[in-house]
Amino acid sequence: MPSKKHSMTQTSLTVLFGNDDRFTTFVELSLDATSINLSQFALKAKDELIPDICAYFEPPPTDDKLGSDEVRVTQIPDLAVEVLSPSQTLNELLNKMEAFFALGVKSCWLAMPSLEVVRVFSQPLRYKDFNINDIEVIDDVMDIRLPIHKVFKWRSKEIQKA
Repeated sequence: MPSKKHSMTQTSLTVLFGNDDRFTTFVELSLDATSINLSQFALKAKDELIPDICAYFEPPPTDDKLGSDEVRVTQIPDLAVEVLSPSQTLNELLNKMEAFFALGVKSCWLAMPSLEVVRVFSQPLRYKDFNINDIEVIDDVMDIRLPIHKVFKWRSKEIQKA
């Protein structure tokens, strides 16, 4: 179950990615995962993965026909982001990250609001942590640099008061 900090972090990241014209950003987009066996990642899902946020350099085409929509997208995003909520386990999201990479995602982020940390994965076991003491979150694979105080906005307001 998402929390207030989860929601704020997800919203902040979505806005920050959305402000970068290189990306088309989606929230809670259902990705077709039928090409892999998700049980190998100890996930409950059978044929889809839903990242909190995902971004594409070249987004999937959209049918402009009135009333049409795509429920499960087959084009895999370049970036997938998960935000850890109090009701989720870290292992659950790490397993999901592995599945994202198996699908072909190039970079995965795990935002942990309670710790004020963003872990940027370039491969399943290769990552860098960025915390509130850093200036930016840096993703070399995606060529992204985001001010960390804008990711964890509640914290930046506390710092400004001090």
